[in-house]
Amino acid sequence: MSSQIETAKQTKTGFSLTTVRRTVQLAMLGVLGQWAYYGVFRCPYLIPFVNCQTCPVITCWGRITSYFWGFWLLLPLSVLLFGRAFCGWLCPGGFVNQIIGKLSFLKLRKRNQLIKYAPAGMAIGLAAVAIIWFGMNNPRMMVPIRTGEFWNSIILSFQHAFPAWLVRTYIILGMAAAGLLVANLWCRFICPSGGLIELFKGMAIFRVFKTGACNGCNACMRVCEMGTRPDEVNCNNCGDCMQSCPVDAIKFGKKRKLND
Repeated sequence: MSSQIETAKQTKTGFSLTTVRRTVQLAMLGVLGQWAYYGVFRCPYLIPFVNCQTCPVITCWGRITSYFWGFWLLLPLSVLLFGRAFCGWLCPGGFVNQIIGKLSFLKLRKRNQLIKYAPAGMAIGLAAVAIIWFGMNNPRMMVPIRTGEFWNSIILSFQHAFPAWLVRTYIILGMAAAGLLVANLWCRFICPSGGLIELFKGMAIFRVFKTGACNGCNACMRVCEMGTRPDEVNCNNCGDCMQSCPVDAIKFGKKRKLND
């Protein structure tokens, strides 16, 4: 009976944490969703979000919100404190991909060679961004046309964009749609921003991690939207796995202190 009560408590706690995370993600979608939309589909630069201050389109929502420069200070601070938690808790694109992933055919939540090496795609994406930004000076390849109705303006923008901008945008659209086939394909294997955060998340002070009690059952991986295990590649500190471990080997906090 006591074990059943404990299981019920864990299930309730896990549900509450997931509910809190979804609420935060929904709120951030409202705060940053329009910025993300403009960055992907309306930004004239090949790499969005980084040239807002110099963009000539002064009415762009992304340019207006870019003046809240504190966000760009909070992002590296969040990496230092919580690793890749931005991807799992705050990123509006990540939230959309996770929702799409609920409908996907392939969850890919098993340890195999594909899961081991596929995240290298994020390094390729990050390298491409570095080449465009530093090597090509992030060229303007489209001017958002704002005439008539909302959808008509978008159609005109696509019609008058340069091929490079169209290729970039269609890749993003294609990878998002491919999330219906492979869960969270963009976030797990392609996203340059996720790849950059992945490089530095090892510096995080607080994290979800496995203790020495882990028996390798991979129950955590089977519930993880990113198809990984705590504190490994693609772990975004979402916390969904914390109540899945049958031997209570998953903790959150300062890893070294909790392992002492």
